[in-house]
Amino acid sequence: MHIPLNFDKIMVKNMEKITAANALSPELLLLSDEKSMWGSDVYIAVSKEVPGAQMEKISGTFLSKVFEGPYNNMGKWAKEMQGFVKSKGKELKKMYFFYTTCPKCAKYYGKNYTVIMAQV
Repeated sequence: MHIPLNFDKIMVKNMEKITAANALSPELLLLSDEKSMWGSDVYIAVSKEVPGAQMEKISGTFLSKVFEGPYNNMGKWAKEMQGFVKSKGKELKKMYFFYTTCPKCAKYYGKNYTVIMAQV
């Protein structure tokens, strides 16, 4: 599955906190750490600390690859990304997923792009 449950509610709640703190980043970046088939951690880029939010900093060296297709391909893409990292002679530490569109938007635009960022 690899589709975060209650994603819309989580996003609304977090965006309210970010907006109230006047911490919205000029460039929207949202990464998902797919911890399991049923849940994930979501990381939203902000311009400063947000009171009442769990803050994390992500840094390192990354390889990225863009995939196109339905969300149910996520498991296949993750395996392909593992192979891509290995082909570059790197060791995979962690993968983050950047969904460029929501399911409704993907239907509207007719395309669904997902970027996988592999920390190496």
